[in-house]
Amino acid sequence: MNNRDTRPIDILLVEDNPGDVRLTEEAFNEGKINNELHVVTDGVEALDFLYRRGEYESAIRPQLILLDLNLPKIDGLEVLEQLKSDAKLKHIPIVVLTSSAAEADIVKSYELHTNAYLTKPINPDEFISLVQTFEQFWFEFVQLPRQED
Repeated sequence: MNNRDTRPIDILLVEDNPGDVRLTEEAFNEGKINNELHVVTDGVEALDFLYRRGEYESAIRPQLILLDLNLPKIDGLEVLEQLKSDAKLKHIPIVVLTSSAAEADIVKSYELHTNAYLTKPINPDEFISLVQTFEQFWFEFVQLPRQED
């Protein structure tokens, strides 16, 4: 059992596929953990959100990032590289959640210091099960850094 407080956990989902966004939202809604899921749909938006630029000027700093690799504008590997090289952002855990099972993507993601790499199942029920298992592990057992302003 954890000693977590009751404030929602802020999660940034970087995903361009509306179907995967819906399934992720559904899985988190069915889960046990109080969370606030913020969604951006490309790499530029992800960086704007995290650097609080433009429409994201007042964005909250997430406690966890779920990052797809195949994103428009700036791909997920480049987003990962930028975030893990930034002293103010590199402490935020990043979990790659992608359709790619390519060994090159897995190796490169870990070289860039992703905290975990998950391949999305094609079956929607398996996808929801994966997200719920992920939720249980990351939010019931893992200690995340406190949220910064």
